Amino acid sequence: MRSTNIADLRNHLTRYLREVRAGEEIVVRDRQRPIARIVPFALGDQDADDLALVAAGLMRKGSGALASSFWKARRSRVTRRAAVAAVSADRDGK
Repeated sequence: MRSTNIADLRNHLTRYLREVRAGEEIVVRDRQRPIARIVPFALGDQDADDLALVAAGLMRKGSGALASSFWKARRSRVTRRAAVAAVSADRDGK
């Protein structure tokens, strides 16, 4: 694992990204204090559409399983008609 300061990362970003593609992890420091880590993106079993959404910043992949209490929680008693009306009103700006 390598580390670099912000200015050096900015000046040599292409080189550091090449190293990350090769499997290296980079720790970014601000005045010798670690603030971020750049790691290779693990493709694994992820769908191409999911990867595109993550890359665009529109989605974040979950981490871990849902608690069993999630499945026991009571559902809302909002009717389908009320939900459709609320969404339509929101879209219309009313």
